Amino acid sequence: MQTCYWKLQNNEQDAEVMSKAAAFIQAGEVVAFPTETVYGLGANGLNSEAVAKIFAAKGRPNDNPLILHIADVKDVEPLTTGLNENAKALMEAFWPGPLTLVINKSAIVPDAVSAGLSTVAVRYPSNKFAQQLIKACGCPVAAPSANISGRPSPTNAQDVWEDMHGKVAAVLDGGNCGIGLESTVVDTTEPVPVILRPGGITYEMLMEVLGEVEIDPALQGDANYKPKAPGMKYRHYAPKSAMYLLESEGAKLLPKFAGNALAEGKRVGVLCSKETAEALRADCKGLNLPAEASEKLLISSWGESLEELAANLFYLLRDFDRTMPDVILAEGVSESGIGLAVMNRMRKAAGYQIVIVVDGEPSLKIGELPLFMLK
Repeated sequence: MQTCYWKLQNNEQDAEVMSKAAAFIQAGEVVAFPTETVYGLGANGLNSEAVAKIFAAKGRPNDNPLILHIADVKDVEPLTTGLNENAKALMEAFWPGPLTLVINKSAIVPDAVSAGLSTVAVRYPSNKFAQQLIKACGCPVAAPSANISGRPSPTNAQDVWEDMHGKVAAVLDGGNCGIGLESTVVDTTEPVPVILRPGGITYEMLMEVLGEVEIDPALQGDANYKPKAPGMKYRHYAPKSAMYLLESEGAKLLPKFAGNALAEGKRVGVLCSKETAEALRADCKGLNLPAEASEKLLISSWGESLEELAANLFYLLRDFDRTMPDVILAEGVSESGIGLAVMNRMRKAAGYQIVIVVDGEPSLKIGELPLFMLK
């Protein structure tokens, strides 16, 4: 398949591009487009055959539900049998924006979208390019992230092109995504709303509106459930190299582990804050490693804040696939605010290979520590 690539100009020329992109979607094809969170892979959400092309392009199992994207609050009404007060309150507070609501679905929503569940996930994005495309389509647009299944989600059009050229009809380049993590998903069908996936709308923000909200225990890695939201069931965001997430006290061991791995001749990728990066470079100099070993230290710093980490995380994970270290060591962060969403993505990226400290000694939550961590 030949894939069109259109750079959006933020002017009157965009109307023609949107018309062409909408024509593809109306014809049952798939188009990648920007949102405020990550790039989406969009198809007519009421057309089962079109939705099947999303799964084919991503290489994604079809028992993983999709999100329907709409361009106006009123567009949710045909998709549901009814909204409760919690859903209405969240729509009022956070739509348009990075919040997806799980609601009871109506008969027009195909099982291909909901994976056979009685519920459907719906979002009204705030990104103006996304809104323009959905309006031009005249239908809800089903859209997961625009990446090969399992890889880090794309936050720029170049990464979409890397994964999707030849597989979809078109890619719309709207620049870098602002938030960098997929939307928060909240199940509003329970008496107490449940966060199924943390994102840019934080637990604290939801509590201010609802007064009570729960976090689904499946976020801790329990796979014995049928997913109610995209991204809950399968391994996601994973770089090609083995990745270890150093949480809490375990983060203090990062310089030691990096030095041990370098001494073994490994190429070591490190994902950390600016402060940790500066300290790590100084620590590694103190180890008096050979020059060729020091050159194998590949530090990727996200900056100073959790917001910077959220915005840069997927790009940095993808960048490790370009530099190909033998191992990646990632620094854990606080789970306050957007940190909850960041740690959710980092744990998945690491395949839950999480290093903690137990009785003063490093320990891996799942499996055994590699040799360079035992020295």
